[in-house]
Amino acid sequence: MIQLLEKRPILTIILVVGFMLLPNLDALEVTIMEARNFVTAREMLTDGNWLLTTMNGEPRYEKPPLPTWLTAFSAALFGIKSVWAMRFPAVLMVMVLGIMIFTLSRKLKLSKRHALLNALVSITSLYTVLIIFEAPWDIYAHAFMLTGIYFIFKIVQGQREKSISSILLATCCIAASILSKGPVSLYALFLPFLIAYIFVYRKEIVPTKWIVVSIIVVLGLCLGFSWYAYVRFIDPETFSRIATKETGNWTSYNVRPFYYYWSFFVQSGLWTIPAVTSLLYPYLISRVSNRKAYRFTVLWTLLAVGLLSIIPEKKSRYLMPVLIPLALNIGFYLEYLVRQFSNLKNRREVLPVYFNFGLVSVIFLTIPIMAFYLIISGNIASPILAIIAFCVLFILSMYLLRALYRKKLLSVIYGVVLALTLAVIAGMSVLDNTRINEKYSPIRDRIRIDKLPLYSLQINAPEVYWDSGKKITVLTSP
Repeated sequence: MIQLLEKRPILTIILVVGFMLLPNLDALEVTIMEARNFVTAREMLTDGNWLLTTMNGEPRYEKPPLPTWLTAFSAALFGIKSVWAMRFPAVLMVMVLGIMIFTLSRKLKLSKRHALLNALVSITSLYTVLIIFEAPWDIYAHAFMLTGIYFIFKIVQGQREKSISSILLATCCIAASILSKGPVSLYALFLPFLIAYIFVYRKEIVPTKWIVVSIIVVLGLCLGFSWYAYVRFIDPETFSRIATKETGNWTSYNVRPFYYYWSFFVQSGLWTIPAVTSLLYPYLISRVSNRKAYRFTVLWTLLAVGLLSIIPEKKSRYLMPVLIPLALNIGFYLEYLVRQFSNLKNRREVLPVYFNFGLVSVIFLTIPIMAFYLIISGNIASPILAIIAFCVLFILSMYLLRALYRKKLLSVIYGVVLALTLAVIAGMSVLDNTRINEKYSPIRDRIRIDKLPLYSLQINAPEVYWDSGKKITVLTSP
């Protein structure tokens, strides 16, 4: 089984993401952030507002349009009222993220197994999964930027035969990232990558290559900011008002202390303890298979955290770009354990491994036990898919404990990824089966409003706009 997974790593990444997220993608209720994006995508299709984007008929220039375009295309294919269709493009971007981490790892001269471990860590980290159900455009920006970084890495590594295509693709990906979230990923992902690369690989740098990279960045900036320039030209008053408010938020909204992000490793979820251990540079530097690449990923991770910490406005989802180099970093520690765990004798090395994977295995074992108790007691109604997933999860959890006892770390790591996939499938299936408002709008269920105009009094609730299925006229006075 392990050989089959490692033989087709790209397919493995796609299947893990697909099975984990796609079956019940519409199970959770639409959040306020999702509603803003979904309403904007809907009005692209219904009103043709593809460039001058709107929400409930009002200008919404706070976010660039590329992710909304992709969401609108998905809705046009699978249904404009479908939450599943609206969330589907974000799942594809998680697949792209995992694939690009794998390919970038290979460019760092890591083994295929090591690269696959890096990718699996990235797509199963806690916030990578949660970000799908918040639908911020961060995942688009960082996936596109990581793809651009991959092609830039190819250029500076000297692959001349593919340089033209790499230049074009890198330029387009940087532009796509800016068209997804502005310069956020350029600052939080690309800049720390660039600094870390120059510091670690400075002896390998060819000056002419960096001229090409500079041209790529400039062209990417020009293309990426073209939408902003267009909106500024067509609707300058509204654009200036929104831009002033957005830039003011950087220093006055959600302001947190400098050290707010220093618990960033917790965002990796199942991999929290390995994440902490992977950052213990003096301990791991003599144990990794590629010291230069490890030094690069450590520096990339710490620089990303440092640069984000400088910005006064802080939110947990802003840590998403840190999880990318952190996944590469965690992979070095996991690869070391796969090679050497059966030979380790030092308790200080062995106990954290047993604690982490033992605790994770016990948690996965507890989930089906509690679920079956609730099903038998009649507290929840579980579909057949969830019951099958819970049964397999129970058996797999027992196997994980046995494999850990026998020090089969590779089996444990792949088993944890599979267990998380099963847990998400089962949990989302139960939630989808038992939630009160199943796949229809509660507003539409209470009253037939298809042909009636809707009014509200000074309300700004994107969830209501989405739920109504149409624009609502906002009154300024009774």
